[in-house]
Formats: sequence, structure tokens, C-alpha cells
Amino acid sequence: MNFLIPLILGIFLGYLLRNKVKVNTEVLMSASVIALVFLMGIKAGEVEVSATKVVLYSFTLMLFAVAGSIGAAKVLWRGIK
Repeated sequence: MNFLIPLILGIFLGYLLRNKVKVNTEVLMSASVIALVFLMGIKAGEVEVSATKVVLYSFTLMLFAVAGSIGAAKVLWRGIK
């Protein structure tokens, strides 16, 4: 809910100032994205993670992805022939 009020205000302000004011939004958007990524990194750094669980889950996901890709390739290859 915290993001809806600024979003609605921005839409309303943009509608009112549609043809009146020219603003370079590229610089504002780039700065906003950089600030957002920085703040997300700070928040992610606060989380305590068990490295062994992460490695185990990543390895399991990788095995399923490889097996699924090989299985899909075999099914599609048979369908093409």
C-alpha cells in the first residue's frame, strides 16, 4: 500500500503537467533505479543464510533443470523426426 499513493500522485501530476513542463526523466529514472538496487542490496545483506542449504538447493535446481531440458529435447527431437 505504501507504493500506491506516490504512484497515484505521480500519475495525477503527470496528467496535469502533460504539455506544460518538460522534465528529463531519464536522469531521474536512472538515479531511482540505482538507489533502489542499492537499498535492495542493503536489505539482502541483512539476511542470514545457511550456505550449505543454498548450495544444496541450487545444485538440486540445476539437476532438475538439466534433466528437464534433456527430456524436453528428446521429446521434441522425436516429434521433429
